[in-house]
Amino acid sequence: MKTIRSSILCFVVLLLTAPLLRAQDLSKYRHFTLGISLTRVLERTDQKMADVKMAHGRPALIQELTWWPPNLPGISFQSDTVEQILFSFYNGELYKISVTYDQTSTEGLTAEDMVKSISAKYGPATYIALAIDSATNDRYDVTQKPVASWEDAQYSFNLVRSSFTDHLGLIIYSKRVNAAAELATVEAVKLEEQEGPQREAERQKKQVDDLEVARQKNRKIFRP
Repeated sequence: MKTIRSSILCFVVLLLTAPLLRAQDLSKYRHFTLGISLTRVLERTDQKMADVKMAHGRPALIQELTWWPPNLPGISFQSDTVEQILFSFYNGELYKISVTYDQTSTEGLTAEDMVKSISAKYGPATYIALAIDSATNDRYDVTQKPVASWEDAQYSFNLVRSSFTDHLGLIIYSKRVNAAAELATVEAVKLEEQEGPQREAERQKKQVDDLEVARQKNRKIFRP
């Protein structure tokens, strides 16, 4: 009898906590999950490889894809609350999602309103900014002001406000892969600086060579 009661209690606890566990999956945003491939994101956004921009090719391949969600079909073509989403990939793996909300969809909403709305889906915030200080800003791009964060051991889900436009947005990323991408970006910049003079010399040489080829061709066919 005691075993049965214990089993029932465990089952009830599982039922009560399951929605919370699902709500706190910080790796998901709408139909996208951190870790999926570039190909999957292209399929879900109906875009092509030509739309993908390469930020760096060495020492790791870092790519970006910007997507503007289409208006939803309906009586008056209801607009999405999201203006655009920037997907960032590390060696073909989605590691960061940067969301910019449409300004009209957040007009009048306070930071508390936004935090409450996001918390309803992702659970209580682990951090809410009371003031913008330098220590907090070190975790974000200088163009973004932190508003609130939801974090676990693997992922960071952040509500931010643009320093330039005052638009609200989200930055969601894998902590492990984001750290690797940031390190790779630093190394890529160093490589570009080291190889810059050589590439510039090669560019100038090619320009001179191309001009000479055109000169020789035109010398043969030019008629005054």
